[in-house]
Amino acid sequence: MTTFTVDPSTLSSLKNKTILITGASSGIGLATATLLSQLSPINNLALLDLRPPPSSFKHNSSHLFSHPCNITSWSEQRGGFEAAYAKFGRIDAVFVNAGIAEYEDQFFIDKLDNNGKLAEPDRRTLAIDMDAASDTVKLAIHYLRKNKEGGQIAITSSLAGYLASAGAPLYSAAKHGVVGLMRALKQETAKLGIAISIVAPAITVTPIISSGYRESGKSPADYAAEMATKGVPVNKVESIALAVCWLFNQGMAANGAGIFVQADKMIDFERGLAKSRELWMGKEMLDLFRGGRKAPLFKRLDGEEKAKSNL
Repeated sequence: MTTFTVDPSTLSSLKNKTILITGASSGIGLATATLLSQLSPINNLALLDLRPPPSSFKHNSSHLFSHPCNITSWSEQRGGFEAAYAKFGRIDAVFVNAGIAEYEDQFFIDKLDNNGKLAEPDRRTLAIDMDAASDTVKLAIHYLRKNKEGGQIAITSSLAGYLASAGAPLYSAAKHGVVGLMRALKQETAKLGIAISIVAPAITVTPIISSGYRESGKSPADYAAEMATKGVPVNKVESIALAVCWLFNQGMAANGAGIFVQADKMIDFERGLAKSRELWMGKEMLDLFRGGRKAPLFKRLDGEEKAKSNL
């Protein structure tokens, strides 16, 4: 597998599309909305976030929908999708992006409740980065299968979703979780003409890198600059936006992809892992797995159910 970069001029299919983005007011979400606006002023952008995009973000108002949304609320997410669909009449792609960093130490610092007993851990990292992301994927499938030609879903994971990050156990678990979600859904979504994929950034200059359970308290740019002096490769946020738009531009060819972005270069982790399966499973175990994977373990989307799903 070799790394690659993306020339924005090659993203020719991303014109006159309706794209919904969660976590769109800053960081990767805002950079993706900005790139989509630059690619075509008539792209319809539906931006869901607690806050609106900054005033510096400019897009034709008739092609822009900004909706206040707490993504941990199913009813608010559902309402955001409903309103976007009502305004634009369709949704072509969904970027499942909203997320937070690790919140405090939930494993090695013990807090007591009002009764003096061990307090329940704070689950906000999992609630946002895994549960709410799963809800967004559910809503995306619901609306994309209304289209005869399907559509695209891209989910923000992280390098921590492939190589767990010490000091960020719940963030790592959630980001591994969305990778697993994509892997488990990709065969079924393909039957509906929906491509589902992952973008997995390494350290990127966004508000998340200096938020949550951090020691420095520095600004994102200062935090990134400090890490760069220690040899840590750092992405520009625009590189992640390019990766997301590249996935959308690929159509069904992006189904099952897991694009890792580091030092502003990209590589498909999922394709590489699939090709190296014998190395990490061993030939005997891989053959055993292949011999049994046609067993009807779970109910699958097929035939009559597939037809019903398009109603």
